[in-house]
Amino acid sequence: MSDAKLVLISHYLCPYVQRAAITLAEKAVPFEIRYVDLSAKPDWFLAISPLGKVPLLIVRQEDGVETVLFESAVICEYLEETQPGARLHPTDPLTRARHRGWMEFGSSILSDLWGFETAKDEGTYEAKRKALIDKFARVEAEVGNGPFFAGQAFSLVDAVFAPIFRYFDVFDTITSTGVFDGLPRVKAWRTELASRQSVRGAVTHDYPERLKAFLLNHDAFLLKHAA
Repeated sequence: MSDAKLVLISHYLCPYVQRAAITLAEKAVPFEIRYVDLSAKPDWFLAISPLGKVPLLIVRQEDGVETVLFESAVICEYLEETQPGARLHPTDPLTRARHRGWMEFGSSILSDLWGFETAKDEGTYEAKRKALIDKFARVEAEVGNGPFFAGQAFSLVDAVFAPIFRYFDVFDTITSTGVFDGLPRVKAWRTELASRQSVRGAVTHDYPERLKAFLLNHDAFLLKHAA
């Protein structure tokens, strides 16, 4: 293990980990990353993860004490409050609170997305597709003129939505989901985020293959729909 002061415990496909990785990259903070197999969680991981989930951030203090943070929102907020680099939250309290609300909305989209990608039949697939369409229609009404959620400045809201859009980069190579039809602002935002280095670097190069293998293992209707 290196002497890095921040260690991010990760899984190759986890969108919540990507939020933290993007935040660290945007702030240009050095960190170590360690991957765990969530299908066979090692004892050391279970000992430090209260929920048995990633991400975890191990913070090594000057006196050698290590503190473990869990939950992606908590980790990103900690990084925003303690690390140098670009500010990723608005300074105005009301605007900042609004951003936090849309970060939570992003988490609710991920819940629907899980159901969408693991749906084994057409009925479930279509119900979750409709839920995603409805939620992104709400997002369309909130996104500004770009290039990011709130204009020129990249924020933690962008860090939340970039991993969501990444799923569809892979889905689009399989079939047309139609989730973003008629949503020009969301489409432009998605394109901008996909080209950003912090977003691109938040996953390994084989992310598409790993996600397709996940779909295959879950007998996803998404794959059958493409046939």
